[in-house]
Amino acid sequence: MTMSEQVEQAGGQDGRLRVFLVDDHAMFRAGVRAELGAHVEVVGEASTVAEAVTRIAATRPDVVLLDVHMPDGGGRAVLEAVRRTHPQVRFLALSVSDAAEDVIGLIRAGARGYVTKTISPDELAAAIRRVADGDAVFSPRLAGFVLDAFAARPDAPVADPELDQLTNREREVLRLLARGYAYKEIAKELYISIKTVETHVSNVLRKLQMSNRYELSRWAADRRLV
Repeated sequence: MTMSEQVEQAGGQDGRLRVFLVDDHAMFRAGVRAELGAHVEVVGEASTVAEAVTRIAATRPDVVLLDVHMPDGGGRAVLEAVRRTHPQVRFLALSVSDAAEDVIGLIRAGARGYVTKTISPDELAAAIRRVADGDAVFSPRLAGFVLDAFAARPDAPVADPELDQLTNREREVLRLLARGYAYKEIAKELYISIKTVETHVSNVLRKLQMSNRYELSRWAADRRLV
C-alpha cells in the first residue's frame, strides 16, 4: 500500500481530508490540485494574503498548504491572521525555499510542518495526514534547522537587519543565484521573466551595497541561505 492510499483510507467520511491551497503561482496550484485531487478534497485556493484569510475562514479546511513568499506579508501573515479566529486549522508550509530563517519563522508563527516543493505527491499526501493528526513534519534537512534554533536560542527572534531590507521575492532570487543558477534557470524556477530576475538582482546588489554575484553568494552562504 502506498502512502497516498493510506491517506485515502484514514480521512473523513469519504476517506479524504479537506485541504486549502495558498500560493501566488496559478500553474503550481493547478499542479498540486491535479496531483492530490484523488487523495484529498481541495476545498479552495488563494493567491493573495487577503483572499486566503477570507476563504480559509469560509471553508474551514483541515489543513492549509501554505507558500512562504507572497506579496503583502507572505505565508506568515496568512497563518497569523487565521490562527486568531480559527486556531483549529493546521498549516503545512510548502515552499521552494529551504532557508533556515524561512523555516524557523513559519514554525515560530505556528505552522505544524515545512516541506519543499521537490516533495513527491505520495510524500505530500502523507505529510498532510500527519499534520492533520497533530504531528510535526519536515523535509529531512529542514528538521535540523528547527532543532538547532529552538535548542540553542529558544526565545531569540529570527532577525537580520540586512536581510530584512530584501523583499521575499528578492530573497528567493538571491538564494537561487547563490546556488549557481543562471538567470534563465531562476526565471523558470520562479515563474517570472528573465528581465524580472535581472531587476531583482540589481535591487539586491544596490540594497546590500555589493557589486557582483560572487559577493552575494558569499554573503548568502554566511547566513546559511544557500
